[in-house]
Amino acid sequence: MNQSPADLAAAAAATASSSAAAAAMPVPEKASALQVGRAVFSSFTGIRSSAGHQSDVAKITLAQAVVAGLIGAALFVAALIMLVKYLTAQ
Repeated sequence: MNQSPADLAAAAAATASSSAAAAAMPVPEKASALQVGRAVFSSFTGIRSSAGHQSDVAKITLAQAVVAGLIGAALFVAALIMLVKYLTAQ
C-alpha cells in the first residue's frame, strides 16, 4: 500500500484529465414529460422504431422511466376496472 510520490502524482494527473474530459462532453438534454409518456406507451404496445428507441435511451433518465411506467400501469389498471364495471352493470 506504500505508493511513491511519482505514483500518486500520476494517479492525480489521470484523475484530473478524466474529469476534464468528462466536463468537456456535452450533457444530453432531459426528455419532456410528453416524450417520456410516448416512450412508455410505445413500450406497453410494443411498437417503436429503432431510431426512436435510441433517442429515448439518450434522453430519458431511469427515474423518469420508473415514474412514468408506474403512472401508465395505474392508468391501465384503472381503465380495465372501469371497463369491467361498465360491462357488468348492464
